[in-house]
Amino acid sequence: MDVIAYGGDYNPEQWPGQVWPEAVRLMRAAGVNLVTVGVFAWAQLEPAEGVYDFGWLDRIIELLHDGGIRVDLATPTAAPPPWFLHRHAEAHAVTRDGVRLGGGARQSFCPSAPAYATASARIADAIGQRYGAHPAVALWHVNNEYGNGVDVCYCDTCAAAFRSWLELRYGDLATLNGAWGTAFWSQRYGDWAEITPPRAAPTFINPSQQLDYARFANDAHLANFRRERDILRRWAPSIPITTNFMLANCKSIDCWRWAAEVDVVSNNHYLQAERPDNQIELAMCADLTRSLAGGAPWLLMEHSTSAVNWQPRNIAKRPGELARNSAAHLARGADALMFFQWRASRFGAEKFHSAMLPQGGTDTRVWREVTELGAVLAGLDDLVGSRVHADIGVVWDWEAWWAVELDAHPSTDLRYRDRVEAYYERLWRAHHTVDFVHPEGDLARYRLVVVPSLYLTTAAAAKNLTGFVVGGGTLVVSYFSGIVDANDSVHPGPYPGALRDVLGLRIEEFLPLRAGQSVGVDGGWRADVWTEELHLTGAEAIWRYQDGPAAGHPAVTRNRHGAGTAWYVSTRLDPAGLDAVLARAGVDAGLDAPSSLDGQAAGDGRLPDGIELVRRVGARGSFAIVINHADQPATVPLCGTELLTGARCEQTLTVPAGAVRIV
Repeated sequence: MDVIAYGGDYNPEQWPGQVWPEAVRLMRAAGVNLVTVGVFAWAQLEPAEGVYDFGWLDRIIELLHDGGIRVDLATPTAAPPPWFLHRHAEAHAVTRDGVRLGGGARQSFCPSAPAYATASARIADAIGQRYGAHPAVALWHVNNEYGNGVDVCYCDTCAAAFRSWLELRYGDLATLNGAWGTAFWSQRYGDWAEITPPRAAPTFINPSQQLDYARFANDAHLANFRRERDILRRWAPSIPITTNFMLANCKSIDCWRWAAEVDVVSNNHYLQAERPDNQIELAMCADLTRSLAGGAPWLLMEHSTSAVNWQPRNIAKRPGELARNSAAHLARGADALMFFQWRASRFGAEKFHSAMLPQGGTDTRVWREVTELGAVLAGLDDLVGSRVHADIGVVWDWEAWWAVELDAHPSTDLRYRDRVEAYYERLWRAHHTVDFVHPEGDLARYRLVVVPSLYLTTAAAAKNLTGFVVGGGTLVVSYFSGIVDANDSVHPGPYPGALRDVLGLRIEEFLPLRAGQSVGVDGGWRADVWTEELHLTGAEAIWRYQDGPAAGHPAVTRNRHGAGTAWYVSTRLDPAGLDAVLARAGVDAGLDAPSSLDGQAAGDGRLPDGIELVRRVGARGSFAIVINHADQPATVPLCGTELLTGARCEQTLTVPAGAVRIV
């Protein structure tokens, strides 16, 4: 599509056929040009095993096509129909504690079940054959939110599949025993049949086994995606294929690996409504999605017009918030803004979830905001295909996330997203735009790379990060990084193992803090959760601990290594302390404070607090998307044409409170 895609999930099977033409008419009135159809329609499409009913889907696709609305056609395999689990009792998922899960929900199946593989392939083949040549179909949408339901299954079928997976990975038991360190606690395996999933046990389970099971579970889901993708590709090789990630909520899917398997990256994002700074978490997930796409445009497959139904307290969005959320995704590279869902359901688990067309119909604020947004997007075709530029890379690794949150670690307060979000927030508030990068990925285009948490650091990752510094880059590393290898075995020698040389220090001992305890750090900063006894082997101490178990020892260090610089932060600094570290590292990296994007800035060119400003650049121009999250107007140093009002700004642009502007 050469326009900004706009629409949402459409579930016509929930409504009588006589209202379908009216739905299409209202979609056109709202500016909708793409809808997702069929996501949870398996029982309607295949009411009995091998018996199909496509008549209703034929009709709705024709109605949409006649109305000029393209279709993102889904395979319905995230929700097998009741006949499936009734006929295939072995396909029920089982929890770690051995509880057999029932039906009546979505994602209620074992991802390793042969019966599921057969049934899902059969329905995908039938859909591909019937609609692969239909001109309305713009995109294939496989399954829905892999891992957001049954992320890991522990049944006997999975146990057998796990053993096969291990044989392919290790080749022989001697190699597996060495990788898993099975000399510990009498765990040596003499037969593949002795290996089970890491089910509930009396005490800690081998962490290497747990880590491999997380990899296996990810691969089981990926195999299901590939099977359906390849079937659809045979029927329609020119139609792109995606599946919608759930980056904010789904820890179990390694999306770096999955991103290479889709034709276009798409994500679902739902605001964490009770967080006062939820616009920052939204921006982080949007930047991560763009990064998975390699900087290419991506699709926001779902977000909400207002409240959802599944958070503890489902807070409604306030006036203008729908537009601000949408603009933030657009600013950070999305070429599609889609919602769940088109029309609010009258029954089922999601009947209190907001929609483009609310229960109250067209005489509602949400409907008016939906149609206003549609009208705005219709005038922004020049943004399609443009890209976002970032000077800073932030390392994100799903395997490091899995590993750092395993049990039997020095502190239960070691949480992966805690550190990533802490560093991201400070960069966001300083008006920096960042990319996320894999620790073994290309870092050459960045001047500053931040490593918030990398407990699991492979030899390749350590070499990559060290090479970045040697080549002149500036690196900032947070605590408990560089500790173990890909098998969760401690790197030889003193901590921080794989990163010891580039950081120019060694750690004598981890000194985690008690709950609620904090310590002072030079510069007036406070820190909590974690401290370390550091000894310098080339680095210089920038700030030291003033009290606590590490009193007098370095807290923050800086090491010249090759042509670059590596910083180390050995504690959980307060926001002001993180700001100070990142500002000084930014100076080392030669980064200027973000200001005007197009020069000719008024005054000192600094951006006001509460302003989110991101630049997209493409063949048809340079666009600054400006969002004012504050409660008062803000003046931004920009010059150009403001597309929403048509106004020309020569030096500054005033953005009303809560408003969006595009220059």
